[in-house]
Amino acid sequence: MKYKFGTMKKGVKNLITDVPGVLVGHCTLSDGDIQTGVTAVIPHNGDIFHEKCPAACHVINGFGKSAGLMQITELGCIETPLILTNTLSVGTAFTALVKYMMERNEGIGGKEGTVNPVILECNDGHLNDIRGLHVKEEHVFAALSAASDTFAQGAVGAGRGMTCYGLKGGIGSASRLIERAGNTYTLGALVMTNFGSLSDLVICGDKVGAKLTGEAEETKGSCIMILATDAPLSSRQLSRISHRAQNGLAKTGAITSGGSGEVVLAFSTANKMKPAESIWDFSTLNDNMLDPFFRAAGECVEESVIRSMYEAEEVTGFKGHKREALKNLVDINIT
Repeated sequence: MKYKFGTMKKGVKNLITDVPGVLVGHCTLSDGDIQTGVTAVIPHNGDIFHEKCPAACHVINGFGKSAGLMQITELGCIETPLILTNTLSVGTAFTALVKYMMERNEGIGGKEGTVNPVILECNDGHLNDIRGLHVKEEHVFAALSAASDTFAQGAVGAGRGMTCYGLKGGIGSASRLIERAGNTYTLGALVMTNFGSLSDLVICGDKVGAKLTGEAEETKGSCIMILATDAPLSSRQLSRISHRAQNGLAKTGAITSGGSGEVVLAFSTANKMKPAESIWDFSTLNDNMLDPFFRAAGECVEESVIRSMYEAEEVTGFKGHKREALKNLVDINIT
C-alpha cells in the first residue's frame, strides 16, 4: 500500500540535513550481543561554542537520562553538537564531547567557562548488551567525523538496537519547506524511536498494527525528536514549535506512557548568539507566521517515526532477541 505523509512540500533529500549547514553522522556497533551505536547531529560547520544556536527543549514525558537540557531551558541556546546513544553510555558520550569541544576551543574550562554537552538517549537493552558499556569515546569521535549532509536511516548509529511499536526501530528523518515573508525556509526532523505497542501502530491513518496483532503489549520506551530550521526564530518560538512534535508522534499511535522518555529539542541556524557581543541584534519572524512551522513539525515527526521503521532491517541481538522489520511484514511504499 502506498502512503503519503501530510500536504507540505518536502526538502530535496527529505532529511534534517536539508537545513543548510546541518550534518549527521553515525557509528554503528553490530556484533552478536552488541547492537548499539552513536549518532551525531552538528548544527552548523562553524565554531558552535562561539556561535551558539537559539534552541529550546520540551519534555513530553521525563522518564529519561539526557544531559544538557537544563541549561538549554535556562539560556535558550546550544553550543555543541548533539549526541544520541544508549542510556548507559550517556556518561561516556558526555566526556567524549567535552574532549571534542576542548580540542577546538582553548578557553573552555578556563577564561571562557565550561561547556554544555547535549547527550540524548534511549534504552536499547532488549537487543543490545547495554550492561557491557560497549560504546567508547572513539565511537563518539567516529560519528562526529562521519557527519555529512547525507546519511542512512533505520537500524544505524544510536538507532541500531532500538525497538519501535514492537518492531525494529531506529533513526528516521524528514523535512518540509515553508514559504514565509518572501523567503523559503526549511524545517527538518531527526528522531530516534524506541517506544510503543504494535497494536497501536498507525500509518497515515491506517491501523496497520491492529491488523498484525490483536494483543496489547507494554508501551514503555522513549523517543528523541530533534527539530532544526534555518528560519530566524527565538528560543521562545522554538519552544512553541517543539510542543507540536507530539502531534506527529500521536498520529503514529503513540500514547506517551508513564515509562517513556519523549524529549524534543529544537534549534535554529539563522541567528548566532555570540558571547563576545554586548548586544545581539537580530530579527525573528512574527509569531503570526508560525502556523506552517507547527504543521511542519507534526508532519516531519510523523514521517520520521515511520521512516525509522521502514528503513530498518531485521536485527537479532542480545540473548537471541529479535526485532522484525516492518517491510518484511507489510507491503508498503512511502512517498
